[in-house]
Amino acid sequence: SGVHVLQKVDGCEWDDETGQVKGFSQFGYDGDDLLALDPNTFIWVALRPEAVNITLRWDADKDLRDYYKSAVTLNYPKWLKKYVEHGKSVLLRTELPSVSLLQKTPSSPVSCLATGFYPRRASLVWRKDGEELHEEVDHGEILPNHDGSFQVSVDLNLSSVTPEDWTRYDCVFQLSGVKEEIITKLEKDRIRTNWGKSEIRWC
Repeated sequence: SGVHVLQKVDGCEWDDETGQVKGFSQFGYDGDDLLALDPNTFIWVALRPEAVNITLRWDADKDLRDYYKSAVTLNYPKWLKKYVEHGKSVLLRTELPSVSLLQKTPSSPVSCLATGFYPRRASLVWRKDGEELHEEVDHGEILPNHDGSFQVSVDLNLSSVTPEDWTRYDCVFQLSGVKEEIITKLEKDRIRTNWGKSEIRWC
């Protein structure tokens, strides 16, 4: 008695490098696996004792077996490839950001801001002598821009850094799936400020 839930999941996995396609179809009952189609033999496998009689009936139905064989080997892969092709411009879209160095006051941390990148998976770090810094830095969250791209910033505390050592520091942006790094050297002329006679150019 009561409410029960029957679930069905159909689909396929496609390796676009090898061309291998693996289709699947399975049922669940009240959140537990019930039965699944063997993708090699196209015979139903009972995952719970009460499903044995169902698999026997379905395996004896040639039309049903041919239907699922066609679905997991032909239809599902065809649909998946079609959707991937249509969605390539979004799924494979990559955009590199513009990177700026910002500082509010002469005693404030220098903020390295990367904005306009896509997809969201990216890293932005400060390095000293080529080694990533974990102290004297403050990482901001990755935030969305109005155009669907993203931005992120990381602050570097310069209170203990002498002007002579500035050249040892750089800010490095890395977008997931892209080999190219964007490296921005810590140089006074690169820093955008909003004090003195400098124009306010915060992004």
